[in-house]
Amino acid sequence: MPRAMLEYTKTVLRKVSFDAKLFSKEVEKAVSRLLPYEIEELRFWLNQFTTDKPELRPSLMYLKA
Repeated sequence: MPRAMLEYTKTVLRKVSFDAKLFSKEVEKAVSRLLPYEIEELRFWLNQFTTDKPELRPSLMYLKA
């Protein structure tokens, strides 16, 4: 079940990636809902996903702990 939440989060983030502010809000929500090891997976995924989307990179600050 936890894996489902991570996959759902990725789906939502893909869909809202058109708006940096909305994307940041969703990243913030994800950090509060996911387990620590899932946050690490999300961090890796986000680094790859935002490589060609520099406007989304500031949202990675929510993953710094």
